[in-house]
Amino acid sequence: MEFRLLGAVSVATEAGVLPLGPAKRRSLLAALLLRPNHPVPVDQLTAALWDQEPPARSRGVIQGHVSRLRVLLAGAEADMYGVELVTQGTAYVLRMPESLLDAHRFEELVTLARGQRAPADAVAMYQEALSLWQGPALTGAYPSQSLQAAAQALEELRLASVESLAGAYGRMGEHARAAAVLRAEAGAHPLRESLSAALMRALQRAGRRTEALDWFHRTRRLLADELGVDPGRELADAYALALRGAEEAGEDEAEEAGAGGSGNGLNGRRRHEAVGDSTTATPPAAAAPAAVSATIDLLPRMPRGFHGRAGELTALSRAAAGEAPVCLVTGPAGVGKTALVTHWAHRNRDRFPGGLLYADLRGFSETGEPALLEVLREFLLALGVAPRRIPESAGAASALFRSLCAARQLLVVLDNARASEQVRELLPGGARCVTVVTSRYRLRGLIASDAARPVPVDVLEPEDSTALLAAVLGTERVLAEEVAARRLAELCGGLPLALRVAAARLADQPEAQLSAMCAELSDESRRLSLLDVEDTSVRAALRLTVRRLPADAARQFAHLGRHPGRYVDRYAAAALADTDPATAEAALDKLTAAHLVVRSGPDRWTLHDLVRLYAHDLDAGAEALPRVLDQMVATALAAADAAEPGDESCFALPADFRAPRATREFADRDQAMAWYEAERDDLTLAAAAADSAGLHGRTWRIILGMWPQIVWRVRDGWTPLLRTALEAARADGDPRAESRVLALLGWVLTEEGRVDEALVHLEAAPVLAARARDTRGEATALINLSLAQAALGSPDEAAEGCALAAELAHSVGDRHTERLALCHLARHRLDAREWQAAHETAVAALDIEGPAEASVAARVLLLTAIGEALLGMGDEREGIRRLENAALEAETCGYDDGAVRALGALLRVSADAGLQARYDTAMVRLMSRT
Repeated sequence: MEFRLLGAVSVATEAGVLPLGPAKRRSLLAALLLRPNHPVPVDQLTAALWDQEPPARSRGVIQGHVSRLRVLLAGAEADMYGVELVTQGTAYVLRMPESLLDAHRFEELVTLARGQRAPADAVAMYQEALSLWQGPALTGAYPSQSLQAAAQALEELRLASVESLAGAYGRMGEHARAAAVLRAEAGAHPLRESLSAALMRALQRAGRRTEALDWFHRTRRLLADELGVDPGRELADAYALALRGAEEAGEDEAEEAGAGGSGNGLNGRRRHEAVGDSTTATPPAAAAPAAVSATIDLLPRMPRGFHGRAGELTALSRAAAGEAPVCLVTGPAGVGKTALVTHWAHRNRDRFPGGLLYADLRGFSETGEPALLEVLREFLLALGVAPRRIPESAGAASALFRSLCAARQLLVVLDNARASEQVRELLPGGARCVTVVTSRYRLRGLIASDAARPVPVDVLEPEDSTALLAAVLGTERVLAEEVAARRLAELCGGLPLALRVAAARLADQPEAQLSAMCAELSDESRRLSLLDVEDTSVRAALRLTVRRLPADAARQFAHLGRHPGRYVDRYAAAALADTDPATAEAALDKLTAAHLVVRSGPDRWTLHDLVRLYAHDLDAGAEALPRVLDQMVATALAAADAAEPGDESCFALPADFRAPRATREFADRDQAMAWYEAERDDLTLAAAAADSAGLHGRTWRIILGMWPQIVWRVRDGWTPLLRTALEAARADGDPRAESRVLALLGWVLTEEGRVDEALVHLEAAPVLAARARDTRGEATALINLSLAQAALGSPDEAAEGCALAAELAHSVGDRHTERLALCHLARHRLDAREWQAAHETAVAALDIEGPAEASVAARVLLLTAIGEALLGMGDEREGIRRLENAALEAETCGYDDGAVRALGALLRVSADAGLQARYDTAMVRLMSRT
């Protein structure tokens, strides 16, 4: 979860950006985020929402927005992240970890960047900080004076950071890049003299004196025309510098670098003296080159084509700070851990005058791991120990190594570690030593025993992926097929190893089109084979990782390849491997540690696409898919029972059903509906997999088991899925299932406005149900048919069908369907303006089994019907009260259809702006899913 102020005011979650609604609500959230964990009084919130005199109901409006924010945060499970919106007297407090706020992270990164000695580290941190900006601060909020002042303060900090970034580029000697950074901002803020002065200095040092002078005259004219003032001292000094010319500019630059302590001037020389040999009489100016030339360096060569990774480089620099840190760089096979660490080490070599040691521990190699003594011998030889003085035991060699490191400031890179015990005896003993370990495993033991600081490395973002392709293929070739390049990066899953292999194939075929490679890789059966060149292969890298797994984890991994969806929980994993959930979870934990699966939430794991394809090719047996499909069928039934308690099961289990060892349980409707929401895509994929495998009885059962969500989100595009269910039911030869799917499909088509098409299915459904002696299904089909009849202008026929449906349901004791029939009967009578009859019918329906036991959707619709009937009967006060209750209940639980109906009825008798705003918000959410 991330709260954003640097751009549009928003809240981003794994499921997407939360629908915050109108500008006033965004303004309220912005005011709370500007002072996180501090009480914000109502009068301050009022000032943030209204510039002029606030309305009389301003406090109520604020309370309404707070209530809606709470609902949104609860729906996003914000409490799991430590986020809570609480009332404190006459104020509100947004309690949260400040690390979730982009503005806080921006300021933290800027502060860290200012403290960096190495300009390259400062550049990386400033770049990461500025990348958090996605537009002008507080976009979308109401432009009140207080919020505009806050936005301006953030903008000032951003501009200052841009100037500091340019200064860091200058200290690296990259003046052209400094000028490029400054030019964009100076053009956007032409009256900010500090920007123009910095740009002039950068242009001058880049050898572009004429441009620097032109920029001064342009700025001088603007200042005179717009403000009637002359240039200030800083701009005038920059002009004088440009006039003096390149020679004096170079002297000024050197002086400025020395004063800033960048390591290139007096301060830098003093640091070399401090870590050098104190016994030498060599002057400091001559000592530095000698120290550099004698530096121990076992690093591999600088990686070619390295791109991006600014965030990871910054994280590694942070982890490497402090006393004797151990940095643990982890990630899946082929993600570029070694390249990242090697690049960082080369870029920071001046921080380690005592030497740079490197060893490949070959934890995931065909050639086997080197002996501990072998690694220590290489290190000791590099540190100047004579061969005959190297101890013969690993313990003694390790002790000697630590003692030699005690007074040094060195870097030790331990690459491709398999286990924590491989690393411990290779850790140096010096307080100023930094150790960087890379591994495909998380090495939790090293974290526990040596406080290793994790630096996770994930796949590349799309932009960095295409940049990597351009580094191999050339920018022109990638730009010529920009869309194909992004698709190629997507098919490689952003995995650097896969991207390099694909680029190598294309580089070998200069005439080949990127789009042709995309077409080949789109075939999942060939993708891994295509990502294989000589000794570099995604499949080989994964094979070595899997080979190191314990037997239970390897077995579980092979079975995960048979899962039809994108995500798996411990129940599905257990069904796949024919084990119990606890055993499955333990295996998933080991796979997570090996970066073969990714934990995406509580009891929720996923696999990278290429890893999934590799797992699918492993031998898992033919029964894995049927087992997991039956587990999904059982879970869908359990969810339906929890979402609509007291209703009959929508289908019987098939005769050859494989009962899972355990099924997920749902405490209430909210849990069940949350599960449906999270699993909708995977249930759809499961139905498709069942259909492809000819398991028709599983296909329609999985889809029909989703009916509570279909009812709740009727306009979410269910028609194609229900058509699949209908074909499967017919192929399965089950008339009862066919009639139920027909009834549900017809209702969805009616709600989509395709009434003529719906009528064909709805007229057949009750006839088929009667033949199958499914009285409950017949009643439901008649109710759905009545909706189509009403839409076609036959309210009397619709009412007759609902009355018959109520009788049929009552005859078999189905109170749920009876209540539903009466609910729709009341609606038909409202349409016929039969107010009294509609009121009596709705009240009778609401009283069935008591109002507390009715589902939320049914309660909202019945309360709305009662309210509309009361308005029609002339009882406006009570009618409005009932409609307001219906609207609030619908909004609280996210039932947008119900909220639109209740608020729409209220707007017919009221022109209240607050009601209109609530209606618009619900309608936008509803239409966004259509």
